Amino acid sequence: MIRVVVEAEVRPTESEDKVKRAVLAIIKPSKINTEELYGGFKLIRAECSSLECLEPLRNVVRKQQVEPALKTYLLKYKQATRLVLLLHKQAAYVEKLSLIDSERESPLGPIKLEIECSSEGELNEVVKYLTGTQTNY
Repeated sequence: MIRVVVEAEVRPTESEDKVKRAVLAIIKPSKINTEELYGGFKLIRAECSSLECLEPLRNVVRKQQVEPALKTYLLKYKQATRLVLLLHKQAAYVEKLSLIDSERESPLGPIKLEIECSSEGELNEVVKYLTGTQTNY
């Protein structure tokens, strides 16, 4: 079982369509919705439950040839059966991968990608799928 959730805040100065485009540059969701928050802020939330929904992210990684860097980042933030990545929203909009360590690194807020699996082995398969490399622990 794999569960993928992507969230991105839409600030009052941003276009909802552009933030949605940035989200769709990294995931092919089975479900996507927008909810109103406070003060003109919104939250785009996309979900899916298959490895293949991460294909857009995988394609960006291959196109930029950053598989080793991504693998290092994934292994750094991997927790047993869960992985949380923060991506620069503006980079994702132009189909580029820019991983960040803190929300402060993305002026308009990051895209948060959370992957949860039923086992550590399954999460290792996700890492392998995204990076095209074997995972050795």
